[in-house]
Amino acid sequence: MTDTTNENHGGGRKGARTTSRLAAVQALYQIEFRGEDPATTIDEFRRYRLKPGLGGPDWAAADPEFFKAIVEGAWARKPEIDGLISPALAKNWTLQRIDPVLRAALRAGVFEILARADIPARTTIGEYVELAYAFDAGAEAGFLNGVLDRIARERRPSEMA
Repeated sequence: MTDTTNENHGGGRKGARTTSRLAAVQALYQIEFRGEDPATTIDEFRRYRLKPGLGGPDWAAADPEFFKAIVEGAWARKPEIDGLISPALAKNWTLQRIDPVLRAALRAGVFEILARADIPARTTIGEYVELAYAFDAGAEAGFLNGVLDRIARERRPSEMA
């Protein structure tokens, strides 16, 4: 059985993993935007930002280890992850044309699909789609859903059948 007690299951208080994902997307954006070393950004987030209320008053404190695993893993596997995202994009679209926050969310979500078999792919997809709405991504949430779903079907087909 998979432990998803820290996930957000609709309404109410957001769980520690949801907050961790939000922080991971922000950190991945910051690493790319500022050209920072991931360890520096992770340390900054762990010291100052992984507190309750990061995404709003009903958000729990982030799980620092889960946050770190996503950021380190997504950044370390960025070439592989980008190589999976690019073919899932519409014709004539490149990864660099995608909004940088959405790009960070895609990278984090794909990392979880690849590396976190302990978390159901559908849970991962749902969490990142919800985060896209938190970032006011609106229509882009559907785009993110489509890309993550396609990659999950390729990488975890028995789970997505």
